[in-house]
Amino acid sequence: MYGLSPQSVCDSFDCTITLRFPLRINKFVYLVSNEFRTRRKRQRYVEKNGRCNVQHGNMRETYRYLTDIFTTLVDLNWRCSLFVFVMAYAVTWLFFGAIWYLIAYCRGDLDHLEDTAWTPCVNNVNGFISAFLFSIETETTIGYGYRVITDQCPVGTMLLLLQAILGSMVNAFMVGCMFVKISQPNKRAETLVFSKHAVISLRDDKLCLMFRVGDLRSSHIVGANMRAKLIKSKQTQEGEFIPLDQTDISVGFETGDDRLFLVSPLVISHEIDAHSPFWDMSHAQLEKEDFEIVVILEGMVEATGMTCQGRSSYLAEELLWGHRFSPMMCLAEGFFDIDYGNFHHTFEVNTPSCSARELSLAAARLDAHLYWSISSRLDEEPTLSNQVAKQLDSSSGNSKGGEPTLILGEMTDIQEQTGLGELNGNVATDQSESEA
Repeated sequence: MYGLSPQSVCDSFDCTITLRFPLRINKFVYLVSNEFRTRRKRQRYVEKNGRCNVQHGNMRETYRYLTDIFTTLVDLNWRCSLFVFVMAYAVTWLFFGAIWYLIAYCRGDLDHLEDTAWTPCVNNVNGFISAFLFSIETETTIGYGYRVITDQCPVGTMLLLLQAILGSMVNAFMVGCMFVKISQPNKRAETLVFSKHAVISLRDDKLCLMFRVGDLRSSHIVGANMRAKLIKSKQTQEGEFIPLDQTDISVGFETGDDRLFLVSPLVISHEIDAHSPFWDMSHAQLEKEDFEIVVILEGMVEATGMTCQGRSSYLAEELLWGHRFSPMMCLAEGFFDIDYGNFHHTFEVNTPSCSARELSLAAARLDAHLYWSISSRLDEEPTLSNQVAKQLDSSSGNSKGGEPTLILGEMTDIQEQTGLGELNGNVATDQSESEA
């Protein structure tokens, strides 16, 4: 029963039961309606902070992550990244420290610690701890001078070269990973803010869907551009069900308005025209719809030259019909003052509750009203057109014998009658439309 709408639940009951127990039925319908609204709440595809709410499972080709180990390490969270960073150095130090200890043990250096005539591979290596310290000094190029490799150990010389090269590679790899992770452009996107709600209202006598975007930093986003996607499930004519179908929402791509100069907060507008997915959507239909609008702001960070992307989303219940964003900018002494306290604030305006299609048809009927009134008046009074035709015939007959003549008085009467006819036609048409 929870999967049914409140109206269908009410229709399933008998009318006599509703009359006998109105309070119980109304209370039940109220509870079912609240439960329906709760269950109707859509799971976000993109969170308000821009995080994509998608988890990949049952992936059998996980080896592909190892083909791009650098990106894999950068994409790890901070705890895993720090663990890998520490373990990379600790393992290499322990590994080469064990090899240095093995060389000293195999050559017998540990058995001749007190023999001054014996030349060891590495001076002052008397155990594993000292070999481990020599490994750290070699890889980090510290060189305290107490433990030094001698020229009587060619194997040690080769191992020293190998550890120096491998240590440089580990340093470059791990430091590069940490640098890229620290300077990731998604951290720059944290200062890109989107309004909590999107609004639908009239702009230049056309319904528009609008939302606001701003940048909190003084350093600007270079080459910023805006995109928007409608995420909604649909079923094709062949019966195929597409769970999360993506449809482009034009925010000025054809006119170039999607390329932003994001110095101050801007209101991004989508004109609801015949190509818009909201063309047939009215205020009443909006309350029943289930969709999500994903907005994406892309640009290059001026300080680092890296591309960043800010994302947000709006559910159907986060669209405010008949609202407009409050102004934020005021002129101060020598500069423009931006009040971010009004960034999310909206106020109500007079907006028709019909769809953009119905509003366009009403505007078309209003524009064609004059032509309808003239044609209806000519059909009602055919004598007027006959009179005009006779006047033209008499004028053409007089023009054959000499110069053409103009009868101003009769033409004036005709014009007055024509104007009176237009007026009567307008009144009659207005009355017929008001009756309809």
